Amino acid sequence: MRAPMVPPSPLDGLDDEALFARYVAGEPRAFEALFARLAPLLTRVVRRRVFDAAQAQDLVQQTFLQMHRARLDFRVDGRLRPWVVTICMNVVRQHFRRTQRAAELPLDDEGSWIPTVAPHDPVRAEAARQLHTALAQLPEGTRRAIELHWLEGMPFPEVAEALGISTSAVKVRAHRGYQRLRGILERLDVTGAGGAAPDPSEAEHG
Repeated sequence: MRAPMVPPSPLDGLDDEALFARYVAGEPRAFEALFARLAPLLTRVVRRRVFDAAQAQDLVQQTFLQMHRARLDFRVDGRLRPWVVTICMNVVRQHFRRTQRAAELPLDDEGSWIPTVAPHDPVRAEAARQLHTALAQLPEGTRRAIELHWLEGMPFPEVAEALGISTSAVKVRAHRGYQRLRGILERLDVTGAGGAAPDPSEAEHG
């Protein structure tokens, strides 16, 4: 005997932003739908820095808690996924601060991944500072694409999912961003804290 078919939820056809609006308005089951939709993405983001599965799941739960607390701050004309991913990255940053463990690419106070350098290495410390300065000059969407692809090492399909746009749009955004970032770093006379300025051809791969 076959199990009865479960009818699709009316929430399934909503885009992320409409579903979130239902959640903020108190729609029953909207949070469950949001969790099912976003948790896999957030888990991948966290697991790139946190290798313990149980700890990673705890940080994902904390991300949803922070999302709930900040739900009224979300711009109605904004994109939900980049906003939630930013919250998630901040949660990871706070985790490493609490435990005083150094991540390979910790977050700065703006929620951006920047390379770690030893305090006794002033040359690399200055390069890291200038890299952050250069990234800050990019449009937010372009900066996030480069952070996730170049600094986080996420493949373009995952970056696209995180930003809520198509893979081709991410590649265009990254290519333009790499060109602009490389020019900024060259004007600053720095090759980047990681040893080299990003090559625009990187946007052709990943």
